[in-house]
Amino acid sequence: MERVTKLSTEKAVVIFTASNCPMCHTVVSLFSDLGVGAAVHELDRDPLHGRDMERDLARRLGRSPPVPAVFIAGKLVGSTDRVMSLHLAGKLVPMLKAAGAIWL
Repeated sequence: MERVTKLSTEKAVVIFTASNCPMCHTVVSLFSDLGVGAAVHELDRDPLHGRDMERDLARRLGRSPPVPAVFIAGKLVGSTDRVMSLHLAGKLVPMLKAAGAIWL
């Protein structure tokens, strides 16, 4: 969907979440702790486009529920498992630096 594509490029890091999702909170907290000012979109709080964006993300990720869905530099990185794997492997911070999301 065009809306997800547009929103996914509004900042270096964009996270699509749901307000009642504990894993979403974990991922948002991780990026915050790393000093990233991510754009966060809570799909369940968008009555006009939330459902359509949720369907689009489910299609892109191949899973449901599709949140959290993390984009870095406009590219879909994945959900919690992928983000945490990158972080534990020491690959997340270099990605964030390359995207201009963090400087140190």
